[in-house]
Amino acid sequence: MAQAKYVQRGETIDFINSSGADIEAGEVVTLSSRIGIAATAIPVGTKGAINVMGVYDLPALATEALTIGQPVYYKDGKVQATEADAIPAGWIIEPKSQTGTIARLKID
Repeated sequence: MAQAKYVQRGETIDFINSSGADIEAGEVVTLSSRIGIAATAIPVGTKGAINVMGVYDLPALATEALTIGQPVYYKDGKVQATEADAIPAGWIIEPKSQTGTIARLKID
């Protein structure tokens, strides 16, 4: 049977910034099929920490109400309920009114 080797807890992951632009602490980072949040500034070409678990307030579309437990997606710098052409972002932990501009979600 194959043995697993413990590497790290998993709240953060190491990320090499090959985006062509510096990443600021707190910036949303797209990781193919999910998002993470930069734990620190990550200059181009360097390795830094990306949070892949936690609760965050992120900008959201002001045209959608969101409910606790609802899966949400990230597109064009905002959280939304619509999955089409968007990246899974996590799930809502606090209701957001239709006109609200901030969504509180758990990324994972």
